[in-house]
Order: sequence, then structure tokens, then C-alpha cells
Amino acid sequence: MKLKFICNIAPAANLSKTCLRASSRFGAIASRVARGAALFFSFMIALVCAAPANAQQSDAPSATKCESLQQSAAEDPPNPPPSDDATESMLPHFKDSRFWLSGQANFIFQTHPPFHAGYSGPNSLSPNYEKATSRVLTLYTGVRLNNSTELLVDIEEAGGTALSTGLGLAGNTDLDIVRNPLLSKAPYLGRGMIHKVFALSKDKIENQRSAFSLFDELPRRRLELRFGKFSMPDFFDVNSVGSDTHLQFINWTTDNNAAWDYAADTRGYTVGLTADYEDRNWGFRFAEALMPKVANGIDLVWKPWQAHAENFEYELRHGVVPSKAGVIRLLAYTNYANMGIYRDAIANFEAGLTPIPEITAHPWHITRKYGFGFNTEQTLTHYLTAFARVGWDNGKTESFAYTEVDQTVATGVGASGAWWHRRQDRAGIAFVTNAIKKDHQIYLADGGLGFLLGDGKLNYGRENIVESYFTVHLWRGIYLAPGLQHINSPGYNRDRGPVLVPSFRAHIEF
Repeated sequence: MKLKFICNIAPAANLSKTCLRASSRFGAIASRVARGAALFFSFMIALVCAAPANAQQSDAPSATKCESLQQSAAEDPPNPPPSDDATESMLPHFKDSRFWLSGQANFIFQTHPPFHAGYSGPNSLSPNYEKATSRVLTLYTGVRLNNSTELLVDIEEAGGTALSTGLGLAGNTDLDIVRNPLLSKAPYLGRGMIHKVFALSKDKIENQRSAFSLFDELPRRRLELRFGKFSMPDFFDVNSVGSDTHLQFINWTTDNNAAWDYAADTRGYTVGLTADYEDRNWGFRFAEALMPKVANGIDLVWKPWQAHAENFEYELRHGVVPSKAGVIRLLAYTNYANMGIYRDAIANFEAGLTPIPEITAHPWHITRKYGFGFNTEQTLTHYLTAFARVGWDNGKTESFAYTEVDQTVATGVGASGAWWHRRQDRAGIAFVTNAIKKDHQIYLADGGLGFLLGDGKLNYGRENIVESYFTVHLWRGIYLAPGLQHINSPGYNRDRGPVLVPSFRAHIEF
């Protein structure tokens, strides 16, 4: 795909006037941005100072992300950060049409200075200075076939580089990275699905059109089926404050429940079926999906009677603060795949059968992994929305598809730019603490390697992360966002770190 830019040069007589007007306009924008930045950093300092003193010492586009929160409050409607579809774009989108065409480009630059490391292994985050830039380009298309059926197809290209090729952190600092640098850089099919809606009531509600749903209105009570290729976090564990690397947080364990080892290939996609029942104040969704052949593998197992994943989520659109909007989501999942058992790998190593514990040293066999998650968001004021996630999995089987986390707790606050009179801006701060079970700890301490972690040995400690960002709407569909992450015990290792990772994101909506 090639983009051609055509510049129209104004006559010299008008050029100076044009430049003066542009200078005045951008000067005004810069002034407003500066006031917003000052307010945001004052807000961040207040939050950090209010956090427990030992916090560091112990150390995708979807309108549905905001829709459920908005439906839950009648007296005091929330004002969460605008959904992706509410953002401004460089080009106008189809309105009152059965077609959809849009796009996005997301570039994230990250670096980290040298940090202390008692030792390093094959899968360690490098203790030396590093820098990396990732990119994700997506073309969203769709067509509504009739009043209840639509076809959605997204073409994507992901590339660039990752810090230490994506290794060494359970809570990786960039969700956009390609976890396997050997993958082809050619564009690929990101999503391709059929979306069918079955009306279960006559009354309708307005629907905010997006790349995931082209309908202008939907039955209040309905059943939605989707079949094809998609990413599980498109529809499960969504959150209006912490789910979007385009405009919000970018750490893996801030944007998703880290203990949810959701079915996915290397790029984060799977093939399956979702069923979503929606009523006035609650919803229930289910997904059946394919699992990869190997941990972090690009190839899926096309034998669903052998390797498969089931996901369940109940959503209650009700706040815990009186007269304030909120949502509570309960998640459960179970995976069946060719996964190793940490205890078996340790036993083989201790018996001298392998030079180090090797989680992949086993014949093809299907094992089971399961876990649970809790996800809530709560409006605090007209401009502030808090969120929290808690996750747990059984931890005995190999971390296979997402990241190496068995327990996680994440909490944070998002702020709407309407607070400082720039509605398209947004800002946030979050704290995440991740952990692994005892068998997983021993496996890494004995020199075992996961698909992300492996320092050669391990002085275990929880991996604690503080992340903040400030997204500035510059002009039309252009958004810029400085960010900062502080990580204690990277890869659960107290002998390494802490690590400071500043970032800069440029996002363009087409």
C-alpha cells in the first residue's frame, strides 16, 4: 500500500498571511496543551503521594468499552475517555451507510537507561542502554449485509523492534510489539468475521458505529454471534480506562488481565465463535477458540476436539458508588493444549534427564489450564474513572499464549481531557503487581526458560509496575503521548532492576 501526499503551494503574496494565521493557531494550541500538561502532572503527583509508601519498595477500537458504562447510570452519566470511534480522524468516515472504512497508525518509541543486573540469561531484559520503535498499521473495513448481519475484515501490518526482542518482562512495556522478530513483515489478515444479531425484544437502543459494529441501533435485548478470526480482548475483559494501546496505557499487564492466558497466536489472534447475550443492565458472553501448537506459536491447532479454549464472562452494569456509573465483569477460562507441566520438567532435570529444566521436553499431550478474572470500572467524578483488575490461574501448566503471570492485581485512574477543556485529550496512572506460582519459580531458578523469561537463576520477588501517560490531541486525527513506566524486579528477579522506561507514542486516525 502506498500513500501519496499532494502539497498545494500558496502564492507568495498569500504565504505570509497563511503562516501568521497558522502560527497564531498553533500558538494557541500549544498554550492549551501546556495548561493541560501542568494540570495532569499535578494530578499524577497527588496520586503518587497518596499511594502506599511501600508500593515501589516491595517492588483495540470498540464502542462497547464505553457503551456498557454509559448505560449503567441514569442520574449521573459518566464521562469516560472517548472511545476510539469518538476520536477525531484525518478523513471523514461513512455515515448513514452500510459500509465502513477507516484506518490507524500507531508508533511507540521506548528506551531504558542502564540498570543494575547481578546476572543475565538467554531471556533477560538487557541491562545495557536500549531503544526500540514498534509500529502497527490497520485498515478497518466492513459491510452491513442486512439489518442483522455484517461482514468485518481488517488488514494489519506490524513491525519495528522491541526492547530485548520482547524478552525479560512478564509485564512487557509495549503491547504493540511483535513477539517473534522472525515473522514476515508483510500485511496480514488481522480480523475477518461474520457478525449476526438476533433481536429478542422490539425496543431499540442507539449504537455508536465502530469498526466492530456498523449498526446504527440494536435491540435492547439481543443475542450477538461472531464467527471467524478475531482477538479475544476485542470482546472480553474490555475496560474504558485501560484497554487501548492507541490512546491509553501500553503495558501488557495494564491493558489486559495478565493471568488470562487467552487463546492467541503470536500476533494475538485466534479463530473461533463468540456468543453475547445483552439485556438492559447485564450481559453474558461465551467464546470457543483455537489454541496455538506451541507456546507463543504462530500456527493454530485445527483440531478443536483436541486443543481448544473456552471463555466465559458475566457483566453487571452497576456501580459500587451510589448514583455513580460503574461496571463489574467476572471472567473464567479454560485452555486445553500441548502444554508442559512445570513440576514434571523440574523432576526430569533433577533426575539428570535434561541439562536444565525444559518445559517443552515432552511428547505431544493435552493438558488443562484454567483461571479466573475480575474487572471493574467506576466513575468517580465527571472527569475521573477508576479501574481495577484481579487475575488468578492454576499455575501448574506452562504459560502458553499471552504472558508468564499466574496472579495479578492492577488498579488505576483515567482522566478525560474535558477537565482541562480539551475533550480529546486523556491521561492516566496505574499500578500493577504480578506473580507466579512456586513450581514456576523453581523452574526459572533452576535455569529453565519460558517463552518470555529466563535469567539463568532467580531471586524471586513480585514484578511491580507503575505506568503513566498523557495523550495530547494535536490536530484532527493526530495524537501524541509521552509516557513513563517504572518496573521493580523485572522478570520476578530481585537481583535485577529497577528499570525506568520512558516512551513516546504517535497515533494517527484515518
